[in-house]
This record gives sequence, structure tokens and C-alpha cells, in this order.
Amino acid sequence: MTEKTTLVIGSNGKTGRRVADRLRERGVTVRAGSRSGNPPFDWADPATWDPALRGAESAYITYYPDLTAPGAVEAVGELARRAVGAGVRRLVLLSGRGEDAALRSEEAVRDSGAEWTVVRASWFAQNFDEGHLLEPVLGGTIALPAGEVAEPFVDAGDIADVVVAALTGDGHAGQVYEVTGPRLLTFAEAAAELSRASGREVRYVPVSADGYAATLVEYGVPAGEAEMLAGMFAEILDGRNASLGDGVQRALGRPPRDFADYAVEAAATGVWKD
Repeated sequence: MTEKTTLVIGSNGKTGRRVADRLRERGVTVRAGSRSGNPPFDWADPATWDPALRGAESAYITYYPDLTAPGAVEAVGELARRAVGAGVRRLVLLSGRGEDAALRSEEAVRDSGAEWTVVRASWFAQNFDEGHLLEPVLGGTIALPAGEVAEPFVDAGDIADVVVAALTGDGHAGQVYEVTGPRLLTFAEAAAELSRASGREVRYVPVSADGYAATLVEYGVPAGEAEMLAGMFAEILDGRNASLGDGVQRALGRPPRDFADYAVEAAATGVWKD
């Protein structure tokens, strides 16, 4: 066992939860960076940042709700600056692939003086069973402002493996890893994979950004956040990410997990059953 501590910001999220579990399996002391953590961490309350950073050797940074949100660049830059001041040596940032605004947050982390690694992720496969698309899958219709664009869906487990490698291993400092799955799928093709794995009919329906925002509001998302998310999705689903990245292979020396394998494993949990 090691006494080194890693702060995992967003420790209850899709990647943060997996990162924390993998670190604990390696004997790393994990500090949960969440509002329920001890000490708590809240992006909206900078007074919580220093206590959470104190004594940590490394940190995994995820920003909520997204790096494209207003104030994200300033918050991430200030956190990185405070982290270095607190003696945190290594920072790993989860960034968005194809998000122009996210590049400025990457620059802020690079400029902090820490050993840094950036993990740029494509669309999470787990959005369909752990995220905002679970209810649409259960309802049989996935409506998104994606047209017929293809996306290299990435497994959250692969992201976590890359992050853990960067937090605990050598040779990752100064690297930007673009992590994707091994093939491109349109959302219609992804829906077909979900149908095969789950045994239920799931179809994809393209909608406008405004229509998608309205749907999010119906599901209880605040109007401002819904508009931000709809704008972000319309931006990153315009074809700019219709290419494969080699981040998983470069960081881990193995190929990324396929979407079909994800769908079969998720279906086996019963998450898509009535």
C-alpha cells in the first residue's frame, strides 16, 4: 500500500467512479472530489478547493457540467494554479474532443507548471445506460441533433484506464491522448447495436438543436443548461469528430473496446429491461 493521495474530481461520475475504483485496486489513497466528499469539493464554491487539494500528490480534473460552460476556463485555470501551489505534482484533465472552448482549459492546465496529461474523449458509450440517454433508450427513441454524422463512441472504462495510467505511470507527462472507440458508428447504427443487445426496438431520430433543448427541458434539465448542452452537441456532432483517435493504443498498448461489446455487457445488467 502507498500513502500517496490522488484527488478525483467528479468521483461520482462515469469516469471518476471508475478511476477511483481502479486507483484503490492499486493501493492508491483516493480523495473523493465531490460535494459529498470529506472534505467536500464543489466547483461552485472555490472555498472548498484548497482543503480538497491539500496533501494530494496528483489530481484527476473533470469539470461539471462541461468545459464549454461559461466560467469553465477560469475555474479550471484557478484550480490548476492552486493545485501546484499546494504541492500537487501531476494533473490529468478530461477534455472534450472537438470542443474549441475546451482547448483553453487545456492551455490553462499546461500553463500551471504541473506535470500534465490531457485525455480528449469522444462520446461516451455509457451515455446510453448511465446518462441522459437511458430514458430515451427505454422509451425506444433517441432524438439528437446529430444528423447522419458518425461518432467513434468510447467506453468509459477505456478512459479510466488511460487516466489511471497517466496518474500512476511514467511517460505520460505532456501527452494529449485522443481516446475513441475502434470504429465509427452513426447514431442510427448505434441504436441498432443497442436493439440487438437489449432485445428491444431502439431507433434514432435526428432533431434540431432547438428541438433537442426542448426535449431536455421536458426531462427536467434547467432551460439554461439545456440550451448550453444542445449547442454543444450541435457543435461537436457536426462531423468534426468523425475520425478515430489512437489515444487508448498509445497510452495502454492495446486496442479500445468496441461499442457492440459495451452494449452486450450493459444489457446483461438488466438496465434496459422493463
